[in-house]
Amino acid sequence: MKKLFAIVAVVAACTFGMTTTAMAQEEEAAATEQVDSAAAETPDSTAVEAEATEEEAAAPAAEEENVSFHKALKTKFIEGGADFMALVAIALVLGLALCIERIIYLSLAQVNTRKFMAELASLVAAGKITEALNVCKASRGPVAMVSKKALAALASEDENDIATIERTINMEAEVQGTYLEENCSWITLFIAMAPSLGFLGTVIGMVQAFDDIQKAGDISPTVVAGGMKVALITTIFGIVVALILQIFYNYILSRVEALTTNMEEAAQELLVMCVKSDKCKK
Repeated sequence: MKKLFAIVAVVAACTFGMTTTAMAQEEEAAATEQVDSAAAETPDSTAVEAEATEEEAAAPAAEEENVSFHKALKTKFIEGGADFMALVAIALVLGLALCIERIIYLSLAQVNTRKFMAELASLVAAGKITEALNVCKASRGPVAMVSKKALAALASEDENDIATIERTINMEAEVQGTYLEENCSWITLFIAMAPSLGFLGTVIGMVQAFDDIQKAGDISPTVVAGGMKVALITTIFGIVVALILQIFYNYILSRVEALTTNMEEAAQELLVMCVKSDKCKK
């Protein structure tokens, strides 16, 4: 996961650097061309005025072309209406915060299951249950927690029968599975909320458009354009937010499934491990 974040950061930095360099080179080239043309030409006053007029006409177009993505996004956000666009933005921020929390939690819970279980098997086979418990306490994640509960039952005097150990493993596996899926319901809430807020803004924009038509008494594109623009912008932002959160949510589900599979495999190995142990009541 750390490598993934590092790769994304490097790509973003490289992209930003290349974009800045390209824009600087374009500005230098444009400035050089203007200086060369001014030095090479000796136009009369009429030609100078004509060129000045053309430059003034071309200046707004050049400014529009050089508008950054951040400024364009900010402009569209304001045009969509501060009320509902702010709600969509809040849904995005809260949803991303929960996604990042889940990704960090699941990344920390990931362990090398085969290596971990092999170490426990060697200790249990040698009769070193206390050392195996210490290894589980020093590790983190659902596999380590399930193993700790199973070995604690094996080390006890009244719960070291195979039926009790199996029941302990199943109960702890259910608890750890609940921990893995924690806050996922809130993420799905924000995924559903974002487009709903966008559609609500769409309805309000349509109502505004009909109000403008009623006030003007005329159905013209100029009258309808304002409300329709607000409607479309809020819908677009809501759908984009939902798509972003859905990508993170699917990644989180894949990690949860992988950890659940590892936990199930570890549970089977623990049962075999406990059955082979001399301390287990058959």
